Amino acid sequence: MDMTLSPEHLAFRDEVRAFLDSALTPEMRRGATLTSGVFAEPDVYRAWQSALDRQGWLTYFWPEAAGGPGWDAVRRWIFENEVARAGAPVLPGMGLKLVGPVLFSYGTHEQQARFLPPLRSGEHIWAQGFSEPGSGSDLASLRTRAVRDGDDYIVDGQKIWTTQAQFANWLFALVRTDATGKPQRGISFLLIDMNTPGVTVRPIISASGDHELNEVFLENVRVPADNLIGAEGQGWTIAKFLLENERGGTGYAPQLLADLDRLERAADFSSELADRAVRLRLEAEALEMSELRTLLEIEHGEPPHPRSLAVKLIASEVRQGIEALAVDAFGLAGLQLPAERPFHAADAAEGIGPPEAALASVRYLNARAWSIFGGTSEVQLNIIAKAAVGL
Repeated sequence: MDMTLSPEHLAFRDEVRAFLDSALTPEMRRGATLTSGVFAEPDVYRAWQSALDRQGWLTYFWPEAAGGPGWDAVRRWIFENEVARAGAPVLPGMGLKLVGPVLFSYGTHEQQARFLPPLRSGEHIWAQGFSEPGSGSDLASLRTRAVRDGDDYIVDGQKIWTTQAQFANWLFALVRTDATGKPQRGISFLLIDMNTPGVTVRPIISASGDHELNEVFLENVRVPADNLIGAEGQGWTIAKFLLENERGGTGYAPQLLADLDRLERAADFSSELADRAVRLRLEAEALEMSELRTLLEIEHGEPPHPRSLAVKLIASEVRQGIEALAVDAFGLAGLQLPAERPFHAADAAEGIGPPEAALASVRYLNARAWSIFGGTSEVQLNIIAKAAVGL
């Protein structure tokens, strides 16, 4: 693939770099550096989200008709690379990258007018209510019920592994509206105000000591029927559309390569560690080419090549490899497991060595979830075997 940038694309790259130089404050960069989970927390990313929205670049992956800037695939690739290398906070994707496209693809005009503006402004913080105890990879077996009662649904059930639900004020959830027939046909997609009586959030503390995940209990929660996206029973179709965005609708490689760059600057590698770093870089660069090919195919109106099914699987392996490399590269300093949270607080105790060393074990433990969330690696392999290889 010829990756020589045109003069127009080079000018765009310069524009992005100039924007990042002026908009990314030292506080934003510090908060991003000290983020141990997948996404930055609201007090870290809010100012960055606002800056992107003012620039018109917050929803760069949305089509122009839905309020995106109308970039081609190369501009999107340039932007993701420059943002990652500049060390910007990683915005949560539950709203912008998941429920946003659902709303402008399946929502009514009234729903779009109601939910998209506060999503962009950050007034609405979204959580994803898909997984349940016993219904993670086998999502069609979910048991959370939504029973129609006049103009409302009454929702009862439990969601688990709900990322950043402790900050969220809205939940998009898969619920069962029909228990007869094929399980997939009885699932609907519902938006739930988390301030509604009957919604309870309980923390799940991970092995690293972080609070990023939660359980969400729904007990007699009354939800307006106007919050149903699509038709009753269409939830499985919408969920598949959403999961395509979660598993392959984003560029993983730019952040992986940027994190590897930062690790190489912060740590001294022995020859064995340097060899591991080179192998990880080659894998990440190959992933980057696959992601860019997929973007170009979509832009030209072609169906994505089956290679796109492997993107999340490979990204998970590279992410775990980078974090394991960090622990080994920092030696004893990489084994520390600080108890204080959040790390970006002004009065937080300083760790031993650079921030990359102080957070190495925390990030290593958190990275184990990469091969689980968004579909386990085993599920991904089954999908690849069926859809790409024809087994």
